[in-house]
Amino acid sequence: MSSARGVRCAGRAGSSLPLSPLLLLVLLLDLALSQSPSGLIEFKLGRFQEISLIKNVSFDAFLRHIPENVTFIVIQVHTQYVNTTLSFNKIPTRDTSITGQDPGLLLNLKPRENAAMWHLRSLTSEASAIAVILPYNERDPVPGGCSLESDLPVDANIHLQYNLYEATISFAAANVGYAREAVPPLCDITAGQSSRWRLRYDIYQYFLPETDLTEKVLLAHLQKMVDVQQVEANGVWLFSLSAQDKTSVAVSSIPGLGVIYNVVVKDPGMNTSAAYIPVHTYSCNFTSKLDNCYTLKRISTRIFFVSVGLLGLFICFFGHRYLKTELFFIGFIFLGFLFFVLIVRTLLLDYDGNVKVFHDDVVFWVSFTSVALLVPLVFFSCPRALSITTCGFVGSYAVILAVHNFVYTSLAYVTLNILKRALNANFNSAYTNVPFQMNDYILITVWVVLLVSGMVFQFHREKDQPLFPSNPYQTWKRDRERRQTNILDPSHHVPPIKDRMKNTLTAVKQLFMKEQPAGEQTPLLL
Repeated sequence: MSSARGVRCAGRAGSSLPLSPLLLLVLLLDLALSQSPSGLIEFKLGRFQEISLIKNVSFDAFLRHIPENVTFIVIQVHTQYVNTTLSFNKIPTRDTSITGQDPGLLLNLKPRENAAMWHLRSLTSEASAIAVILPYNERDPVPGGCSLESDLPVDANIHLQYNLYEATISFAAANVGYAREAVPPLCDITAGQSSRWRLRYDIYQYFLPETDLTEKVLLAHLQKMVDVQQVEANGVWLFSLSAQDKTSVAVSSIPGLGVIYNVVVKDPGMNTSAAYIPVHTYSCNFTSKLDNCYTLKRISTRIFFVSVGLLGLFICFFGHRYLKTELFFIGFIFLGFLFFVLIVRTLLLDYDGNVKVFHDDVVFWVSFTSVALLVPLVFFSCPRALSITTCGFVGSYAVILAVHNFVYTSLAYVTLNILKRALNANFNSAYTNVPFQMNDYILITVWVVLLVSGMVFQFHREKDQPLFPSNPYQTWKRDRERRQTNILDPSHHVPPIKDRMKNTLTAVKQLFMKEQPAGEQTPLLL
């Protein structure tokens, strides 16, 4: 029964749209003579074409002169955030259409079929889009050719979901290539080098320019992640999957930064490859009224991090001399981190582990703690050097976190990814990768300059001073003894704190007392 289902699904994909040249000519004449507001677009193989979508207006697209050696074509359309419906039928059905920001359809061609037609529509708003049709031959693997869990008979799309912590991409398994007139190979064969189990999948990632949310930039960069050669030349290879692996992976999400993902399926037996339909995300919502892609950083968050950054700048240059302020600042960071994790993990609040061994939480946290304790152990015999180094490092990084609220930088994810790991139990399996672009080069230079200058300044300032400022309790105790024994000390004549508080309250009351008028105060005698 399962074998028949595999053949039936593949057959349905190839027999859904047989278009002869005569039928295509009739359809074109009918569209040209009708008074319908829909548009008509002709495409060329491998050529990108810009489309201006209009709300509730259907565009009819067609392709002619398909070469005989082309076995199947992949049709794909991309918009920034507007959902678009791509369909083989005028009235979309579940097994002949798909809706999304990066929809795509794969069409298996019949013998002697050299033309195709499909329909495109935006149901929500106007938008700019790009579209392209890629051809493949019988030796190339078929992306999504074994999509037994999808409504589409052949699903070459990459499906993406995201949250605050991670983005999950999933795709249907591919099938080996076959000729136009051949029966598609079965997908449920358990093993064998002649079946789909010899295929491999490479996952690629491409970062858009930081802080750039424009539609024009996205559509231009999407063209670099469409076919196999462009994907391998421009994308960042993340990892490979075998046919036995689960076709679903998780990567760390970066809200506000555009990322494009694509999958290249390779057939080692034929030495050929094919690309899935790329998908993009900003890990945020463009249409939400609150917390959208343009207003990710709240005012309260910016005020908090700016305050932390200013205090960090003070600690970077003066932390060792003002030891109590240093201890308060660093203690606040560690306790704040700890309590934030505990609160989020226990309450319903919404607010590089790339090596497989670090997917285990015990291994990760033991390694993280060991590295965190390594620096104090190295400087254990030099406590002043350790204190000044800590002030410089923590204080300068706090400045970088404050800048991150206004200018995107990947340096912030040095700590944010650790926080995500502590908050989300599933983040241990997510692949973490962040871009390193011009903003990061500038800010890492600023970080190094602050770190070095802060340490040099404090070492120079403290070279003739004691290792640490005196203990506050010992200082208070010594001053009290001096006041009691030295009658000539001016502090000996300072009133007790109770009298000083009473005098202060009296002075404050006098500020608000109504001034009495000057002159005669007794009544006049008649």
